[in-house]
Amino acid sequence: MKEYSDFPPCNNPKVPAPSAPLRYCTEVQTRFVDFDIFGHLNNTVYMALLDMGKVGYYRDVLHHDFDFGQTTAVIVNINLSFASPAYMGEPLAVFTACIHVSRHSFTLEQRIINTLTGDVKCYARTVMACFDARTATGAEVPQEWIKSAADFEKWPETPNFAEETPSQQK
Repeated sequence: MKEYSDFPPCNNPKVPAPSAPLRYCTEVQTRFVDFDIFGHLNNTVYMALLDMGKVGYYRDVLHHDFDFGQTTAVIVNINLSFASPAYMGEPLAVFTACIHVSRHSFTLEQRIINTLTGDVKCYARTVMACFDARTATGAEVPQEWIKSAADFEKWPETPNFAEETPSQQK
């Protein structure tokens, strides 16, 4: 699997460097209906492409298939910045990294790039909170997800919130 660093660098000075290595890549395909009359990828489609990256990350990194009858993750905040328009025919990929985890949520950093030029089309940070669909309440991030993310992202240490005492919990 290619990493973000395997592609040409983005030359747009307004695009910040990733805050962590972007190791997970999802190649995406656009459709004719995804473009406006000017040939630009519609802004709403970027969100759908980022979601494709999230689903792949859950499946391949966290080893989680969405079963909405158990603990899953829901989006509670998204910050998305558009950097450059995407046009029909451009080869696009979504890069995803888990950059933060807490007891009940985790943050993903993502960007969509042109895989030939390295041009960043957009970049986003999404906070995901865990949710237990059986009880309709918030839930803790499963420790196996945290371990899988830590191993994949090569974190120096794996957070373990299950070992905290109540006074240590945030």
